[in-house]
Amino acid sequence: MSKLVKILVTVALCALTIIAAGCGGDKKDAKKADPNAPVKIGVTAGPHAEIMDNVKKLAEKEGLKVEVVEFSDFVSPNVALSQNELFANSMQHAPYLAATLKKEPKFELVEVFKTVNFPMAIYSTKYKKVEDIPAGATIGIPNDPSNGARALLVLADKGFIELKDKNSVTATVADITKNPKNYKIQELDAASIPKAMPDLDIAVINANYALVAKLNPSKDSLLIERPDNPFLNIFVTTKANAADPRIATLKKVYQSAENKKFIEDHFKGTITAGF
Repeated sequence: MSKLVKILVTVALCALTIIAAGCGGDKKDAKKADPNAPVKIGVTAGPHAEIMDNVKKLAEKEGLKVEVVEFSDFVSPNVALSQNELFANSMQHAPYLAATLKKEPKFELVEVFKTVNFPMAIYSTKYKKVEDIPAGATIGIPNDPSNGARALLVLADKGFIELKDKNSVTATVADITKNPKNYKIQELDAASIPKAMPDLDIAVINANYALVAKLNPSKDSLLIERPDNPFLNIFVTTKANAADPRIATLKKVYQSAENKKFIEDHFKGTITAGF
């Protein structure tokens, strides 16, 4: 009898395990199958949040509810996404994502579409034309790896210098191979460059810091970064979510004519559509 009881208990436990697993699978599949289930999108405060608020309104017309979750830093949105606390995020460019994945390969995050461009540009309070910039001029660029590399690519693209690899998003000052006019490259904290402009001949400034300094890349710069630069911002999700139909809906809405017009009208050239 004791042996029979053990057998019956074992069979019952196996049955319960199979049922539980089956129920879990059905619930998961049902969630995946619902193209209109609400989604949480992580953004950084400021322009990304403002754009996503507009996307939220447009998505509701498509039957998709969006909850915009704001962060005050660039690290947390990727951590939250990797932990499935978010459905996707919109706050970074491709090189930043690549650097994050190199550091945290277990995150399994992927780009799903392009969003906006925060164009880096070259400004000056001393010169109104590029032709007036003298040999030996002092050029201010950001001192952090990502923005510093981006500034060097802009300078190389505009003919100021040459680099070992004109497409390298990890370029440093040490990678300059030609500097025919002996420009002095001064590396400064990115946020401080606008204030340092009186002491510089020209300065390469990120759009977000230019905006704070009331500088418009499209109107106030000597030269502006090309639109097809590798630092376009991207919409990111997990590998598991990449084929979710809600991603297609979000792409449709984000890259719609209505949202593009909102970006153009609202930011007036300081931020441009990257799609």
